[in-house]
Amino acid sequence: MPPRKKLAQILDELAADATRTRISLADLVQAMHGRAFGALLLIFALPNALPAIPGTSGILGLPLVFLAFQMMLGKEPWLPRFIALRSMPRDDFANLVERINPWLEWADRFTAPRIQILAEPLAQRLIGGFCLLLSVVLALPVPFVNMLPGAALCLIGLGVLERDGLWMSGGIAVGVVAVIVAAFVITVLSGGAWFIFTNAF
Repeated sequence: MPPRKKLAQILDELAADATRTRISLADLVQAMHGRAFGALLLIFALPNALPAIPGTSGILGLPLVFLAFQMMLGKEPWLPRFIALRSMPRDDFANLVERINPWLEWADRFTAPRIQILAEPLAQRLIGGFCLLLSVVLALPVPFVNMLPGAALCLIGLGVLERDGLWMSGGIAVGVVAVIVAAFVITVLSGGAWFIFTNAF
C-alpha cells in the first residue's frame, strides 16, 4: 500500500492541476479521499486561530459547526451546495498554497500515526461532539474567546488528518481550556450586563 499523502502534497497537486481554472471546496473534499474532516477543520479553523477581521468567526464558524455535527454522527463529510461551490481562481489558490504549505510541512515533521485508539470510529464521533462544542463557542459573537477554540480545532484537525492521537490529545487539552475561558468571559459579561440593566432601571 502506498504511503498516505500529506496535506501539503495534496494541495500542491491540486494547485498544479492545469485542467482546472478554479478550485472549489468540493474539489478539496474530493481530493482528500476520506480525510476531508481533518483538512476542512484545519482550513476553516486556521483563520480563527490568528488575529482576524471582526466577524470572521461568525462566518467561518458555521461551516465548522456543520462539519463537526456530521463527524459526531459518523457521517461522510458533505457540504451544502452554497458552501461546496465556493471557489477561487487556480492561480490565487496556488499562491495561497505557496504561503501556507511551509507551515504545514513544518507541522508534518512532527506527525505520525500514534495513540490509534483515538482514530477509532467511536473515538472520532466523541471527538466530533467536542469539536461541535468548540465550533459553537467559536461562532459566538463574544470578544476574546475565538482564538483558543480556533487553535484547538487546528490541532485536532491535523491529528484527525494524520491519524495522530498525540495532536488530537493536545487539541482536546487546548479545547478544554478554551471552553473554561469562554464560560468565564460569558459569565463576566452577563454579570456586567445584568448589573448595568438593574441599575439603569
